[in-house]
Amino acid sequence: MLDAQFIQLLLAGLGTGGIYAMIAVGFNIIFKSTGALNFAQGEWVMMGGLFAAVAVSEMPVWQACLLATAAVTLVGWLSDRIVIRPLRNHAPLTLTLVSVGLAIASKSLVMLTLGKNPQGYPGLSGARKFEVLGAHVDAQTLWILAITVVLMLLTHVFFAHTRYGTALRAACANPEAAALVGISHRGAIAASFALAALYGGLAGAIITPMTLMSYDSGAMLGFKAFSAAMLGGLGNLYGALLGGLLLGVLETSIGGYLTTQFKDGVAFLVLLLILTVRPQGILGRPDVVKV
Repeated sequence: MLDAQFIQLLLAGLGTGGIYAMIAVGFNIIFKSTGALNFAQGEWVMMGGLFAAVAVSEMPVWQACLLATAAVTLVGWLSDRIVIRPLRNHAPLTLTLVSVGLAIASKSLVMLTLGKNPQGYPGLSGARKFEVLGAHVDAQTLWILAITVVLMLLTHVFFAHTRYGTALRAACANPEAAALVGISHRGAIAASFALAALYGGLAGAIITPMTLMSYDSGAMLGFKAFSAAMLGGLGNLYGALLGGLLLGVLETSIGGYLTTQFKDGVAFLVLLLILTVRPQGILGRPDVVKV
């Protein structure tokens, strides 16, 4: 019979990993479309949580989460229109550095408008807990797992089996060839920013009931998700899911069986190891360069 503590840590780790996976998918989508790393992704997660915290006083939690996700999606689209599009012809490194500035500006604006105090609100099922194989698990953890599974399935269907998703993949893979058949690379990048913000905003909205969200929470969440994306394979959507779940389980297991003091350092160690041993990640493929 499985130990109750093991089950509890496993489910908690999968729930945390699901959040990392959602954020990592946002990293991967923008990386595939621009070749740049979007370090504003973590701030979009923070916005999702704080926007939902503001809205939850006026409406049910699920409506607040949907509204916050929609608002952050709009922020992502506007970020492309206002900041990224004028720099579209610049190198990926330039766009990456600009995203750092975008992240700092986003954090500062949120701090000035919503304040510095951490915010929280009840989960989608309140404070209810369920017993799973002898372990007591928060209902919000189960919600996170369910939402992660559904979202990943929808992502797969969208990119693999819809015309618009296929067009986005084509525009990112070969912009010149896609343009010949009427697919706009500019529109694909705008859509990728909106999608990345959607994933980030939703992740922030559903993780906030588990941990308080504040204006400075985005940087750490973004870094952990970046480590998950690197672990699974940067640019690989399925790698984002695998990397996020593995990192979440590893982080929770170390915190549960060893000490919580090292919990936040797991992502740093994973990133260091993956860059040293296998830079392309678990599911990534090494670049082949002709010389």
